[in-house]
Amino acid sequence: MTTQNTKKLRELGRTGIKVSPIGLGVMQFSGSQGIYSMMMSDIPQEEKNQIIQAALDGGINWFDTAELYGKGRSEQSLAAGLKAAGMADEDIIVCTKWWPLFRTARSIPRTVKDRLRFLDPYKIDLFMVHNPASFSSVSDEMHAMADLVEAGKIRSVGVSNFTAQQMAMAQVTLQTRGLKLAVNQVHYSLLHRKIEHNGVLQAAKDFGVTIVCWGPLGSGILTGKYHGDPEILASSPRGKRIRMGRQIESSRPVVNELENLAKKYQATPAQIALNWLINFNGDTVVAIPGASRVKQAVESAGAMAFKLTTDDLALLDEVSRPEPQKTRTK
Repeated sequence: MTTQNTKKLRELGRTGIKVSPIGLGVMQFSGSQGIYSMMMSDIPQEEKNQIIQAALDGGINWFDTAELYGKGRSEQSLAAGLKAAGMADEDIIVCTKWWPLFRTARSIPRTVKDRLRFLDPYKIDLFMVHNPASFSSVSDEMHAMADLVEAGKIRSVGVSNFTAQQMAMAQVTLQTRGLKLAVNQVHYSLLHRKIEHNGVLQAAKDFGVTIVCWGPLGSGILTGKYHGDPEILASSPRGKRIRMGRQIESSRPVVNELENLAKKYQATPAQIALNWLINFNGDTVVAIPGASRVKQAVESAGAMAFKLTTDDLALLDEVSRPEPQKTRTK
């Protein structure tokens, strides 16, 4: 067993911006505002401050939010929490996103003013297109983003939920402006490994783009809490029970291995799952688990305090690989 610390900072793409392997996603800070109102409960600002402080104390130096998360409420709460922690702009990295649905690239320079206002006094280190579903082309979006870099309003450009082909278009367009694509933020975890087979992960490696994982704990399934206490799901809303029921059962072999390794490393199953993510693909992948409680932020940061051995990384790779892929590799 190795106890090597993995808190060493990594570069976002080839931007020169350095982040800890684990960041903190603050979608939960949107509370009952906006599109996620049915999924989130309101967290008092004082508790948000404590969550941010716990993340900082654990070595996390970057935070991920978005316009969509409460129409600025998450951004505003993040800024308030960072100020309460006494953090200067140069001490931390802030990432946010433009929401493209039913919009064109022309709204990017108009709406960035709101992002900066809500995040004040913190600058935008990474600005992302939240998904590719706008009325504009990828090229037009990247030119609008490049304009913001040249105007000094953002430091770097990223995308989220883009295909390999869309990533390539973004990269090519940014190169005409003397820039490079920093990240593609996508769904990736031990339970959701599609980017390994649809070209996205390989494109990231080819282009020098960082993969930022959202949903790294599979909606909490990889913590093992649902397997250990079935009543948690039984008392959940019907939609959640239907959506997660089958996945909980099919994930049992993965969670069993996470629990075994957690004992070996004196860690939690969630920490083992996060450690696999940030180490299995070298420095290409970083993760942004969320937190609605201080304990969760402490736990996520703790995933950087050790490093799984090569054999343990391979073990989790094998047990979590979909069955058809397991068969092809034998």
